[in-house]
Amino acid sequence: MQCDMKGYLTFLILWTLKKSEMNGAEISREFEKRRGTKPSPGTIYPALKELRKNELITVDEAKTYALTEKGELELKSACKFFCKIFYDVNEMSHYSQE
Repeated sequence: MQCDMKGYLTFLILWTLKKSEMNGAEISREFEKRRGTKPSPGTIYPALKELRKNELITVDEAKTYALTEKGELELKSACKFFCKIFYDVNEMSHYSQE
């Protein structure tokens, strides 16, 4: 699995791009919605660069990032990995609401 799940950043980028093609600022805003804080460009852009290097995403001349077919396969693998580790996520969700 290439998606090393470093702080789940690469996983979240792939997951976000699965839903819609975005530029770096849009990805940051999406993360801000999820986490309540906006990640710095020094966090997002190195991860995007690494994902491009591994051919998991592409970027066009408008600086819009998109998931590649290889990235889609990697995301599926990462989702399986995540679900295997957090098989009881529904229970965890319920517990966090108590």
